[in-house]
Amino acid sequence: MANDDVLKQYLSKYRNRDYTSREVIGVIQVYRSLTFRLEAFVFNNGSRKDLLNLEGTIPVNYKGAYYNIPVCIWLMDTHPQNAPLCFVKPTPDMSIKVSKYVDSNGKIYLPYLHEWSSNGSTLQKLIQCMISAFGELPPVYSKPRNEARAPYPVNSFMPQPPGYPYPQVSPTPGYPTVTPYPTTSNLPYPSYGTPYPGAASTNGTPYPPAASATPYPPAAGYGGPSPDVGGGTITEEHIKASLLSAVEDKLRRRLKEQSQQSQAELETLRRTQQELREGKSRLEDILARLQRERSELDKNVVVLQEKERELQSAIERLGEQEGIDVDEAVVTTAPLYSQLLNAFAEEATLEDAIYYMGEALRKEVIDLDTFLKQVRTLARRQFTLRALMHKCRQKAQLAC
Repeated sequence: MANDDVLKQYLSKYRNRDYTSREVIGVIQVYRSLTFRLEAFVFNNGSRKDLLNLEGTIPVNYKGAYYNIPVCIWLMDTHPQNAPLCFVKPTPDMSIKVSKYVDSNGKIYLPYLHEWSSNGSTLQKLIQCMISAFGELPPVYSKPRNEARAPYPVNSFMPQPPGYPYPQVSPTPGYPTVTPYPTTSNLPYPSYGTPYPGAASTNGTPYPPAASATPYPPAAGYGGPSPDVGGGTITEEHIKASLLSAVEDKLRRRLKEQSQQSQAELETLRRTQQELREGKSRLEDILARLQRERSELDKNVVVLQEKERELQSAIERLGEQEGIDVDEAVVTTAPLYSQLLNAFAEEATLEDAIYYMGEALRKEVIDLDTFLKQVRTLARRQFTLRALMHKCRQKAQLAC
C-alpha cells in the first residue's frame, strides 16, 4: 500500500496517472527484480524532465541457460500515448554487444516499440518482446577477467548513475553464483539486488562472451613454437587470415554503428529542416500581411491629410467672414414658408411650456387648478398652430 502511495505521488504530473500506476504495479508483481523510481531524464535537445523509470533485470533464456539482463525502462508523462524509452544498463563487469536490437549507447530498438499503440500495447508485452529478442541476440557480454573495468559509457539518453565514473579496481576472481530460475511460470523471479544479479548466469557461468572478447592466436615468434592442430601446423598465413578476419569484423561493426548514428542524425536534421520550412512559410505570410496593412495605412494617412487641409481651409474662410445674426440666418423664400416656420417655432415653445408646467405641479410650485387652467389655454393654442401648419403644408404641396 505504501508503494502504491509513493508511485501515485511520483505520477502526479502524468496525464494518465491511474492507468500508468496499475500497469507499473502489474509489471513489478510479475518481474519482482524491477523497481521504480523518479529521476531526471535528459533529452537530445538538452531539456530535462522528471520521469518514472523501471530499473532491474529481466530473465533471458540463451542456449538453454537463464541470464539476468539489466534494463531500464523510462515511461513518458503521456504514457501510454507515447512509447517508453528502453535501455540496456550494463554493470562494470559487462560490455554492450551492438546488434540490430541495441546500439552502442545501450538504447533498445524493437519492432514492438516502433509499432507502439496506445490501445493495445502494454509494458508486460514489451518486456516479453525484449526477452524473446535478447534470447536471440544477447545485448551484453562479460569482459575478460584480466581486463580493467572501463567507466560507464557516456550516453546522452540516460542520466549517469551515482558515483560515475566507476572506480578503476582490479577484476574480481569470478562472478557469484545465483540460484537457477525455476521452470514453472507461476513461481516468482529472484529479487533484484546490488549489483545486478545478472552479473552471473544461473549456473555460475558468466555472460556469453562476444566474438571480439576472444583473444587472437599469438603470432609466430611471440608465443613459442607453433602447436600442431589435427596433424597440421598453424602458419603465418593462418595467423594473417585470422587477423584480417578479426579486423574486418571489427571494422564492419564500427561502420554499422557509424551508419546508424549518421542515419539518426540525418533524420533529426530532416525534421529540423521541415520545421524551419514551415516557420519560413508562416513568417512570409505574416510579412505579406504586414505589408498590405502598411499600404492601407499609408492610403489612410494621405486621405486624412487631405481632409485636414480642407478643414483648415474652411476654418480660414469662416474666420474671414463677419458674424452671423441668428435671427437672420434662416430666411424663407415665400410668405407661406415663413408662416409655416413661425407656427412650428411657436408650437415647439408651447410644448416646452406644457412640460415645465408639469414640473412646477410636481414640485408643488403651483396648485392643480392653476395647472389645469394654464394647460387648457396652452393646449388650445397648440391645437390651432398644428392645424395651421397642416393647412400650410397642403398649400405648399409638402408631406403632411
